[in-house]
Amino acid sequence: MTEAAERFAADLAALAPPGARIGVAVSGGPDSLALLLLAAAARPGAIEAATVDHRLRPGSAADAAHVAAICAKLNIPHATLTTRWTDPPTANLQASAREERYALLSEWARERQLTAVATAHHADDQAETLLMRLARGSGIAGLGGTRPSRPLTDSIALIRPLLTWRRAELAEIVAQTGLTPLDDPANRDPRHDRARLRAMLADADWADPARFAASASHLRDADEALDWMTATLADTRLTHTADGITLDPAGLPRELQRRLLLLAFDKPPRGPDLLRAIDALVDGRTVTLGRLKLEGGASWRMTEAPLRRR
Repeated sequence: MTEAAERFAADLAALAPPGARIGVAVSGGPDSLALLLLAAAARPGAIEAATVDHRLRPGSAADAAHVAAICAKLNIPHATLTTRWTDPPTANLQASAREERYALLSEWARERQLTAVATAHHADDQAETLLMRLARGSGIAGLGGTRPSRPLTDSIALIRPLLTWRRAELAEIVAQTGLTPLDDPANRDPRHDRARLRAMLADADWADPARFAASASHLRDADEALDWMTATLADTRLTHTADGITLDPAGLPRELQRRLLLLAFDKPPRGPDLLRAIDALVDGRTVTLGRLKLEGGASWRMTEAPLRRR
């Protein structure tokens, strides 16, 4: 545990400065329990824990109480955050649950004056995310997977200090302590894409999740490099006029054209729609996308589209 705690402390220090008070999201499964144990060892007295009760299945309140009891034994402050919906959503259940979960964690972290909230996403999760998004035709940004840190609010970061750790490593840490992790049956439910993919990877001896996760990290680095290049090019390639924006696309790779064009939109359009619009602009045609009228040619002109008559 000492060696693991030292490794984790270094991972955590890269995302949250020493001395910062950290929140830990704990569902009670082996991954989040390992995160709790490692955080308690790395930052004694400087962490708090929270469990979100989504109220989506019988026994969820008991699961939250189980985590609370573990935190009490470890002398770690714990809060149970209960979803506020009257009836659970029937469509896009996982996305809705994720949105509600992060909203509750944001409020809790603000009230407790925490600087960051840590979640237990790890290398195996990264591999699954990469393959799921690859199957959906995602671009570089999507294939970069989960980022180590992103803003949760203006003043609170959402951090993932376990992205280089394997699921088996985390399970072993929990096993060594004698704690009993909770088992979420949704992790094996074949109705969920991630559960089916997880089962497939478990049976594929050629698939190394650590290497998939490394590829996601490389793609994330490439995405950040392209963002940096786009910001640099925007100063010389984008011109703001009285009624819109003009883009000089000459000689630019298609991906940089796409990223520069995106800067003109308040609300990003769907990826396939934007690519079709770029094809039209390259051909010199005029198209409407969202609230913008796009005129192609040697330079691309973006203005607000006139309202359609009913």
